[in-house]
Amino acid sequence: MPKITPFLWFDNNAEEAVDFYLSVFPNSRRTDQLRATEGVPGPKDRVLTIGFELDGQPFTALNGGPQHQFNEAVSFVIQCKDQAEIDHYWTKLTGDGGAEIACGWLKDRFGLRWQVVPVNIGALVRPPKAMQAMLTMKKLDIAALEAAGKA
Repeated sequence: MPKITPFLWFDNNAEEAVDFYLSVFPNSRRTDQLRATEGVPGPKDRVLTIGFELDGQPFTALNGGPQHQFNEAVSFVIQCKDQAEIDHYWTKLTGDGGAEIACGWLKDRFGLRWQVVPVNIGALVRPPKAMQAMLTMKKLDIAALEAAGKA
């Protein structure tokens, strides 16, 4: 296990969130689960934490209660090989209550922020006109960025 693992605080819907993320990302799985025992506040035997991997990246989800919400200060970057992959992740993560933000950023239905970008985003937006084009987009369009970079 890596020394640094993202730890995600959910209200009481960690299981629903993990199941959703497992359906979105290939090569993903649950790796562990911890249930409440006696002496822990709340119902005995409820799920406290779930270990899972998204395409090999380990995470832990916590049913922590409503005290803390996700915000724009943290996001996860999905580096995509082509437009089809961008379209796939964008559709899945914005669907069913998610929201488009700007410049390849979105918020999923659980409030997590994601950046869905091509693997070569740095090179694509290096030309000033390509950067300007990106600033007008929500979901990134690789062909439009390439065209703007050549203009």
